[in-house]
Amino acid sequence: MNETIIFMGTPDFSVPVLRALHENHGVSMVISQPDKPVGRKRILTPPPVAAAAEGMGIPLFQPERIKDFGAVDKIREMNPDLIITAAYGQILPKELLDIPRLGAVNVHASLLPRHRGGAPIHRAILEGDRESGVSIMYMAEGLDSGDVISQSAVQITDDDNTGTLHDRLSTIGAKLLLETLPSILDGTNDRAPQDPAEVTVSPNIQKEDERLDWTRDARAVFNHIRGLSPWPGAYTMLDGKRLKIYGALKPAGSTSEMPGTITGITERGFTVACGDGRAVEVTEVQLSGKKKSPAHHFAAGRQDLTGTVMGQVD
Repeated sequence: MNETIIFMGTPDFSVPVLRALHENHGVSMVISQPDKPVGRKRILTPPPVAAAAEGMGIPLFQPERIKDFGAVDKIREMNPDLIITAAYGQILPKELLDIPRLGAVNVHASLLPRHRGGAPIHRAILEGDRESGVSIMYMAEGLDSGDVISQSAVQITDDDNTGTLHDRLSTIGAKLLLETLPSILDGTNDRAPQDPAEVTVSPNIQKEDERLDWTRDARAVFNHIRGLSPWPGAYTMLDGKRLKIYGALKPAGSTSEMPGTITGITERGFTVACGDGRAVEVTEVQLSGKKKSPAHHFAAGRQDLTGTVMGQVD
């Protein structure tokens, strides 16, 4: 029996999941977010999943709002057996969730019920988690609140940032879906309700989340930098200009300087005092209006950096 499967996703994270699903089971239609203007020239560009679907020859649907009657009716006409989502980016209405006979399943980049919401990978690193993973879950009306079918865990190391963890979880998500899907299709899968007492919510990153607070302890600053790297990037202010910081080494050494003070130049960049009397070593930066560069290139010939206090002017 060949089931009719609809896949819904938008960003890079979802592409390996779509590709694995289509190659092994076939996808009848892909639903993705609309094309958006990108870059300085504002060139209308399809999201990664839409581009991948077109490359694989899968019919593509890109409604502005998935809740609109026209969008729901179009999906109902497909009479899908199963809807699978991975980082689609819009909340699915109940009338849509009720359409497929096998339900709607989501590939979520966290170990639910921890990190429900739109930024589970960022928040896992920002909050200093030592473990992350992927959950395959049934979708319900609440935000990532449905029963969990299967999970796969992975350790977060100090060498990880959001980019590296994102890529690992994307690959794990594709593999876990393929392992779990047969039991979903034949109705033999397990399902476990989420424990409400363990729920945490991880909303999308906002502009105010990007600013570094040097008065926090060095570990928290380190997590902040790598949790927003390579996108959107944590920032501080230096001589009235925004300085994005994309790379740092784990805290080492001590200092008596006030938080935000550049305490020295190193072979890899420069060190900055934090609120607990320790420092982090910055390794990759981007000054407003300039290209991203290794921090030691940025600091080269700028001995005046030592003693400068960052983050004081906005």
